[in-house]
Parts: sequence; C-alpha cells; structure tokens
Amino acid sequence: MPPAIYADPLNSRYTPAPEVLKWARAEILTGGGQLFNEDHAHLEYCDVQFLWAPGSFQKQGRTVIGQCEEMLFRCGPWQKGRQQQQMADWFGAVPDYLITLDASYCLTCTDAEFCALVEHELYHIGQEMDAFGSPAFDKYGMPKLTIRGHDIEEFVGVVRRYGIGHPDGALAQLVAAANATPEVAKINIARACGTCLLKAA
Repeated sequence: MPPAIYADPLNSRYTPAPEVLKWARAEILTGGGQLFNEDHAHLEYCDVQFLWAPGSFQKQGRTVIGQCEEMLFRCGPWQKGRQQQQMADWFGAVPDYLITLDASYCLTCTDAEFCALVEHELYHIGQEMDAFGSPAFDKYGMPKLTIRGHDIEEFVGVVRRYGIGHPDGALAQLVAAANATPEVAKINIARACGTCLLKAA
C-alpha cells in the first residue's frame, strides 16, 4: 500500500517505493512466490526501482496510472546531472529501469487490480531478440533488456492471469468483438476491395 499521505489530493511529492520492489521480487519474480510468473524470468537480476506518484496524468486521451521507463537521459549535461543526482538521492544509484505508480489509484484499487498494474509495467521490460529470433544475452551471459510495447491493448500474460479488467473497458470491448461473428463477411470485403475474381460460367 502507498503511504496514507497520498489520500490527500494536495500532496504532490514523489516517493521511492522499495516495499513494492521487495514484494514484487518475493512474490512475482522469484520461484516459489505466490504469484510467480516465468514470463519475467529475464528480470531476475534486472536493476529496476519503483516510485510512488501523487496522481495520474492524461496522455493521448488515456489516463496513465503506471509507467515503465528506461533510465536514459537525452538532455544537456546539467539536466542530466540533476536527474542522475535525483535518482541517486532516491535509490542510491541510477537504476536501469523505473516503474512509477499512481499512489492515489493504488490506495483504492483491489488487490487483483494492483497485481495486474505491477505486472503490466514489468511486462514492459522485455528481453531483446537476436538475429535468429532467440533471446539475446550480453557478453557476461545476462539477458539484454529493452522496453517493449503492448501485445495489443494489454499484455497477453496479464489478461491470462488477471482477466480483461472492467467489463466496459476497451480490452473487454476488443475481446467481445473478437468473439462475435464479424459484421462484414470476407466475401463482402473481397468484393468491395475489388480482389474477388468471379469465375466465368
């Protein structure tokens, strides 16, 4: 749970969340954990940290309640220095990846919603593939990691483990549409696109 201070909407501080990392490592990332998920095996030694944010934000018409980012500083020396110093003050060093969670949401969501949110963000840290489509490793034998996009609206693993979420949500609508009979038959599409060749009688 986030600190209770986040129940106050006027609180605007960002706070490290080492308790979330400790819980995620014990329950999701480590074999024998109650929620252990082999999909995250490449994260066993990943340098990731968690951060509480005081609220959500809007992006492309969506409310963002969690975000995973690779700690790359593409800016001038002073900006980079400030950001590196802030990370070091919070976590002791600059992590490779940072997962930020909306504390106000996490105070009110269900346990399953919280687990799904954390796993969603963990799924964003994927393992790179080599030229042959196999998992890539560095010269020390460690997985090469990268930020990965959604499988579709969500990660397949999150849906498999926690379901499709709110019944009125975009993902539920996508699943309902996939399970329904197509509104436009293939033959109609072919005719409309001019790709249907009629055989001569």
